[in-house]
Amino acid sequence: MSEKLPTPGEIRANLDQYVIGQDNAKKVISVAVYNHYKRIRFADEIRDIEIKKSNVMMIGPTGSGKTYIVQNLARMLGVPLAMADATVIVTAEDIGKEISNVLLLLLRNSEGDVKLAEQGMVFIDEIDKLVTGANRVKGEGIQQALLKVLEGTKAQLNYEGERVELDTTGILFVVGGAFVNLATIVQIRIGDTKAGLMEESELVSKTETEDLAKFGLIPEFVGRLPVIVQLLALDVDALAEALVKPKNNIVSQFQRLFELDGVELVFEEEAIKAVAQKAYNLKTGARGLRTVVENAMRETMYMAPNEKNLQKVTVTADVILNGAKPLMEYTQATDDTELEPLIPKTPRSIYAYGD
Repeated sequence: MSEKLPTPGEIRANLDQYVIGQDNAKKVISVAVYNHYKRIRFADEIRDIEIKKSNVMMIGPTGSGKTYIVQNLARMLGVPLAMADATVIVTAEDIGKEISNVLLLLLRNSEGDVKLAEQGMVFIDEIDKLVTGANRVKGEGIQQALLKVLEGTKAQLNYEGERVELDTTGILFVVGGAFVNLATIVQIRIGDTKAGLMEESELVSKTETEDLAKFGLIPEFVGRLPVIVQLLALDVDALAEALVKPKNNIVSQFQRLFELDGVELVFEEEAIKAVAQKAYNLKTGARGLRTVVENAMRETMYMAPNEKNLQKVTVTADVILNGAKPLMEYTQATDDTELEPLIPKTPRSIYAYGD
């Protein structure tokens, strides 16, 4: 773990570089993470009072940033991270073994350093799937099995042929899920029965522990996750920002790939909007952005490395929406050694994102 514990404001500022929107969620989880690791850092000074863990439950649709937030938190704090999926746990024959495997993954990601693993993070996604459909009965058993692990227990693990004891007291657990239809449960509780009076995101933002219990989670399990974070679905404008503004954004990644072949890649502003709209229609949130760009650029990425004297590729909205070919600009040899740029006959207004 990094020597200096960042403040909630510093944690939030770091997340702002990578995650678009979700202002309230980033603030809430920044405080939770700060409190959790402050509790560990000053353990010797707070022996006179027991401070409970700040385990987190994240509620939000697919592609709203749950996984990305956790990954960036772990990287910023310099702690190991293990990621698991509740749908895998619920299909396992041996639930206890599958939960131990999650802790083993954390230990592996710590390169066997037990003390480091005991300050790591575990993210379990799709937690709502434990209590939907045919999974409800088995899912309750999984929740019961997770109780001690979430609160703090000394787990006995077999790591590379040796018995290892891992104390989970200092591990920050974060669970996430879409919780489809949770808004209806909240709506009934607050008496908002008039259709359209409140938007779904506003209803979910009012989620309380009793709503999660009615959804199907057992109260003891919810009690081990005292911090509830709600993330909103990204609209078209937010998706357009997510495409170009964060560090390591998708457009910059593709530009760098083309740059390695000596080609400048430019996206027109309308092309960015078209990508965002197509991703929004996919209903997979920010995850859909790469899918749209990959599909639109695949033929060009196949062809470009073989094109002699290709200088610049400009992606228009027509490329994204209709599969048209992008605008290609080449350099032309005037003699055996010199190349001059070819100027397009009709100049186009372009928006070079990521420059």
